[in-house]
Amino acid sequence: MKLHTKIALGLVLGALVGGLGNAFFGGAPWLDWVSTNVAYPVGQVFLRLLFMTVVPIVFTSIALGVAGIGDIGTLGRLGGRTMMFFAFSTLIAATIGLTLVNTVRPGGGLPEETRDALMTQFASDDLVVGGPSDFGVSTFVEIVPRNPVFAAADTDMLALIFFSLIFGVALMMIPKEKAQPVLDVLDGIGEAIIKIIDMAMALAPYGVFGLIFVITSQFGWSILGQLSMYVIVVLLGLLLHAAFGVSALVRIFGRMNPVRFWKSIEAPIITAFSTSSSMATLPTSISTAEKELDVQPKIAGFVLPLGATMNMNGTALFEGVTVLFVAQVFGVGLGIGSQVLVIVLAVVTAIGAAGVPGGSLPLMMLVMATVGVPPEGIAIILGVDRILDMARTTLNVSGDLAASVYVDRIDRELEGATAMTPGVTATSTVGD
Repeated sequence: MKLHTKIALGLVLGALVGGLGNAFFGGAPWLDWVSTNVAYPVGQVFLRLLFMTVVPIVFTSIALGVAGIGDIGTLGRLGGRTMMFFAFSTLIAATIGLTLVNTVRPGGGLPEETRDALMTQFASDDLVVGGPSDFGVSTFVEIVPRNPVFAAADTDMLALIFFSLIFGVALMMIPKEKAQPVLDVLDGIGEAIIKIIDMAMALAPYGVFGLIFVITSQFGWSILGQLSMYVIVVLLGLLLHAAFGVSALVRIFGRMNPVRFWKSIEAPIITAFSTSSSMATLPTSISTAEKELDVQPKIAGFVLPLGATMNMNGTALFEGVTVLFVAQVFGVGLGIGSQVLVIVLAVVTAIGAAGVPGGSLPLMMLVMATVGVPPEGIAIILGVDRILDMARTTLNVSGDLAASVYVDRIDRELEGATAMTPGVTATSTVGD
């Protein structure tokens, strides 16, 4: 039985057993004992295994992604435009998601007493991380950490990301022979952390069973109605961004017919949907970009690996919707400033999300905790995450390919301008 099937089974069984327990034995001391001493600890162990991977995976992914750009010349010429495209397209996706979740409010509708009880059950001080909870002047000052080790220990998200970016740039600037051993270590750490996530996800069926049992045994099945609305909102948001956001970016920035673009990338779409992994889809994406989209090999080899690590449109949309959905379920009010912070964190943490199935879950828990939403609430959505992961990975890969089309056009224009400048000879790309 595949893991995602086991997780879905854990969700269904946990909801069924917990709901039946609530219906027939609600308030019984033995039911509360099982919930408190068996189901809840199992769920907490699973969550903590995920949560402990946040700092190393953010640091290694971002530092390696930035250092992989190559040199300052390449960074200035193509890296800046690539990163701006990544950030802009991801910002559009996150904004679409937050607009939908605020309009539909899939997590609303629970009785007030249920919301209060949920907050009492799941709000835990030991999992609330550091960092600002709203925007202000101090937010921008605190982005620069006095002590990066302390920022990591306190899981101050913005400071951690800033240091990771600066560290990656520094690695890019020092001699390659000195940087390479550090890059090898970071790459090894990143691979090890992904394996830890794999081990944690092996416990997911039991953790999901325990966490959803705790909820349904105390509050019944009323919360499951909100879950179906949440799935609809996420899928609708992903579809809207693909149909209008990515298509508009391809037309305006890449100057390519969106219909041709979508027809040409059928193979990466199928691969991404079936594997739920941007990294696993990377060879197919590079081949398709070169053969079907006429992207230069040097551009495909630069943009697409970077995009598989740093350009996560679907992940940012998913994170934004999920954070607000859980906030609505738990009755946590998020003002405009906090929602802006959610958008920014969704965009930035998408950079640190591993391009593997479930790679965004630890980072999303950190976003939740940063704005005061109990990260344990992620248990509500884990059972349906597989289909959402398949859909958002498809959008992630589509966004990477759209970026390659844009950067390729820019590079050709720059080379054309260089060739037309008197006394300057354009660099040949034959054989790249």
